[in-house]
Amino acid sequence: MRQLIQSYRSGEMRLEEVPKPVVMPGYVLVETAHSLVSAGTEKMIVDLAKKSLLGKARARPDLVQKVVSAARKQGVATALQKARAKLDTPIPLGYSASGVVVEVGPGVEGFGVGDRVACGGAGYANHADYNCVPRNLVAHVPDGLALSQAAFATVGAIALQGVRQAAPQLGERAVVLGLGLIGQLAAQLLRANGCRVLGFDPDPQRARMAEELGVHMAVSSDLEEAALRFSRGEGCDLTLVAASSQSAEPLRQAGEVLRQKGRVVVVGLVGMEIPRSLYYRKELDLRMSMSYGPGRYDPAYEERGLDYPIGQVRWSEGRNLDAFLTLAADGGLALEPLVTHRYAIDQALSAYELISSRKEPYLGVLLDYDPSTAEEQPRRAGSPRPSARALDHEQVGLGFVGAGGFAQSVLLPALKAEAVAVPVAISSARGTTAQRIGERYGFRRVLQTAEEVISDPEVDAVFVLTRHDLHAAMAVQALDAGKWVFTEKPLALNHDELAPLERALLASQGGLMVGFNRRFSPFAQEIRSHFEGRSSPLMLRYRINAGFIPADHWVHDPVEGGGRIIGEACHFVDLLQYLVGAVPTRVFSEAITGGSRFRTDDNMEISLRFADGSIASITYTSMGDARLSKERLEVFGEGRVAVLDDFRLLELFRDGRLQRRKSREQAKGFREELGSFLAAVRAGDPSPIDMMQLLATTRATFAALESLQSGQPVSL
Repeated sequence: MRQLIQSYRSGEMRLEEVPKPVVMPGYVLVETAHSLVSAGTEKMIVDLAKKSLLGKARARPDLVQKVVSAARKQGVATALQKARAKLDTPIPLGYSASGVVVEVGPGVEGFGVGDRVACGGAGYANHADYNCVPRNLVAHVPDGLALSQAAFATVGAIALQGVRQAAPQLGERAVVLGLGLIGQLAAQLLRANGCRVLGFDPDPQRARMAEELGVHMAVSSDLEEAALRFSRGEGCDLTLVAASSQSAEPLRQAGEVLRQKGRVVVVGLVGMEIPRSLYYRKELDLRMSMSYGPGRYDPAYEERGLDYPIGQVRWSEGRNLDAFLTLAADGGLALEPLVTHRYAIDQALSAYELISSRKEPYLGVLLDYDPSTAEEQPRRAGSPRPSARALDHEQVGLGFVGAGGFAQSVLLPALKAEAVAVPVAISSARGTTAQRIGERYGFRRVLQTAEEVISDPEVDAVFVLTRHDLHAAMAVQALDAGKWVFTEKPLALNHDELAPLERALLASQGGLMVGFNRRFSPFAQEIRSHFEGRSSPLMLRYRINAGFIPADHWVHDPVEGGGRIIGEACHFVDLLQYLVGAVPTRVFSEAITGGSRFRTDDNMEISLRFADGSIASITYTSMGDARLSKERLEVFGEGRVAVLDDFRLLELFRDGRLQRRKSREQAKGFREELGSFLAAVRAGDPSPIDMMQLLATTRATFAALESLQSGQPVSL
């Protein structure tokens, strides 16, 4: 089998073929599906192994002291021989994995062959095809939770134990210092525990991700000022230190942001020179968190399988694993967005090269063992940035696939005003339409098929403007060709279309944009600024007077159009997500019932809950009068209100004052959207809308219809 090991003497890392382990009494043999590279802990091990002998001695004086002590007791020669043997012993890497039980050792109860499990422990849950793991370090994966997410269990248990040590109470204000993998998970766990959470990390991308995943506020600078504002001048209740630093500065920051008698819990590896005056003056409570929880470093528990009585030790190491998995399965944690890179196990060395080189941002790095679950390319575009390349020429060559009414009335006139855009190739189902539009807008070539447009070497960006059922397939083809894609909404009509599109984007050197223009409206920008700096959730109400469309229109066809919720309501979900700054986590919908010429799925009430606790409702109806404005949005939060009427009038209320903004024409953000897209294509920058948000919007519309059918809320 394959296993990733490292030489402690030289630091060399290898993926080797080694014998498959033999199951022992009290152990289970697990075939690995995924393992998680813990960038913090494993990078520390890797970096230590690469140091010279002198560097190792300086980094680990405790080990030097052990050698000295052994020399005194057993003689210098014996001590050196043991030290050399230790240096020559290969280090198995990895400690958080998931997979399927293939064999159960004698004396093990509660597990059977075929069980899906998560397993933990350095030396047990290795980056290897098979792992022999003691019973207390294995936990069942609940139904509905993907094994890729279950691979987070050990790292999650570390974060969970830190939270338990902090003993948070409902309503307390918590600070998380360091928003790496453990810090991100700890922040989500604190929020699930009823705390208001302030996150801090010097990396602005990590702070931004934390806010998108539900942290009430996250900053990358001026922590003390932010904490003062966040706590309304009272000081926060607890700080969880998940940073990694040789300095004791995190301990000082942790104390500065707390009220008197606050609590500091150290989870990360930081300098422990405590600023006595600060901690003494505030009478702060300093606590350490021991890895996954009670049982860690206890051979009787970990190796011999002797569990602690639940009456005396409620949350042991194994129970923490189980609790984390249960919470993840219930939808209380957002794990998938934390995965920034995925590699097949055969490419594991590239994963560690990424971590060591720091050439690009990373967070969660997954190793996949089944080729069908691994990405074709190791990089995962999305949270940090897509792997797009900057153009080596000034103007963006445009290719159009489809040329309907929207393209002619909105997109092409707007693009004509963009000096950097050059019409290159166009095709449509009706060749005469393509010919007429091609001549009108100066396209160099009118082609017969979409494939010809996509393969045209002068085309840098492909605009997919077909009917809805072709959006995903055309986007996949263009991404596979390394092109940028602008597809009109919706992105896809169902999960089966969305999955290959996501895979294509992850492997492509192009990029993806969906025509969610409303978030680019100057009015939307003002609303977001109006609520900037808030520390509490928002309430949003969005009414859409959609207008009647006959039942035989292609939009209603489930195969060709997908219906108006998937086809149009995605616009409104995306704008709400943008204004909240967090992804939707739960969707519930209801529709009118009874005989009527109006369709039920044209007349729905959709309720959304977001990761930061905000809630929103979308009233989508085709039963209104055309004289009424189409869209009206109301946003409430922290004594402030914003009311947007049909993208013509914006009213902002705050501190008893009203500000009005008017526009003669609807300012829906089309020009701003296209300008942002073209700029990203030219520079090779990330898409103006993050991949995670595009997928979240699309899945939320799927969930709205699923909820309508089941009558139950759907968790995302």
